[in-house]
Amino acid sequence: MQNNDKLNEIVFQFVSKDDKTKVKPLGAGHINDSFKVETSDNEYVLQRINHAIFKDVPQLQNNILRVTEHVRKKLEDKNVSDIDRKVLSFLPTHDGKLYYKDEEGNYWRLMYFISDSKSYDTINPELARRAGLAFGEFQKMLADLSDGPLFETIPNFHNMEFRLEEFKEAVKNDKADRLKKVSDLVKDIEARAEEMTKPERMHREGLLPKRTNHCDTKVNNILFDSNDQVLCVVDLDTVMPGYVLSDFGDFMRTGANTGEEDDTNLDNVSIDLDIFEGYTKGYLENAASFLTQVEIDNLAFGAKLLTYMQTVRFLTDYLNGDTYYKTKHKEHNLERTLAQFKLLTSMEDNFDKMQQIVADAAAKN
Repeated sequence: MQNNDKLNEIVFQFVSKDDKTKVKPLGAGHINDSFKVETSDNEYVLQRINHAIFKDVPQLQNNILRVTEHVRKKLEDKNVSDIDRKVLSFLPTHDGKLYYKDEEGNYWRLMYFISDSKSYDTINPELARRAGLAFGEFQKMLADLSDGPLFETIPNFHNMEFRLEEFKEAVKNDKADRLKKVSDLVKDIEARAEEMTKPERMHREGLLPKRTNHCDTKVNNILFDSNDQVLCVVDLDTVMPGYVLSDFGDFMRTGANTGEEDDTNLDNVSIDLDIFEGYTKGYLENAASFLTQVEIDNLAFGAKLLTYMQTVRFLTDYLNGDTYYKTKHKEHNLERTLAQFKLLTSMEDNFDKMQQIVADAAAKN
């Protein structure tokens, strides 16, 4: 971790030198290191960008600039008040770049801190509805983003065909000698592979469009004000082209799970249909106006898809010897796999209900 003098010098690449500048750690992000910065006249967030994951930082930052400028223009056109709290604002360095690369090769960026805001890790149906409104509006505002698609900051991130190829390699190589232990799980995954790769096939056939997606639609990536009204969507590193059903499904995988992602008591794990309904209603209130019927018809499938995808990714890492995800012990990835698979089977058991919830919400919009 950087010392304070070093962090101050990085901050001063973006703002004027200030003897009263204070820098302290902020949050516990899994990917980027974040710091709260206080100067004499403002508050900021300083982040070290993880360039092991985001390998092209200039393109990443260009994506974010395009997205935030487009959203800001939409808010201005609607005469929305307090815009600076409703879209992220990044500062350029003194030489006009949206990042600073230090002598050690680390990349940094600075944005304004949004005060009097909060986020949630767990939610109720009403907060889920508001989260749905937020991500639905986010996609709606970016539906007409011009000058071509955004850069793919993590290639093939939500590409199920690609994830299954990685999985097949892991099964074939069995590097950690764990295949015997999970052979039944492998069969369960293979049995669903044909169904779960239909988005890529539909896209090639021209039936399913790619749009500007957030690609990390967890509830804690929304800031709320003190009255629990949505302020803005944050964590824009993964905003890139994708299928809307993936964004919809990723929220359900995380927000509508009655258990934990790595729950060892599988009886705790199931799909929370009240959360599912709340989010669906909010999402379609804002998103139905630009979605095709094919996209709407596949939203509930998106919940199964992203849960299956995460099951595959956890099991792939388990078979490879835990080389990607941080683990607490040697069976952690298997516990994650089993919990995700239990959530998937709960979604399969409730799929007709999920489809009906989507159809009812769509009919009202």
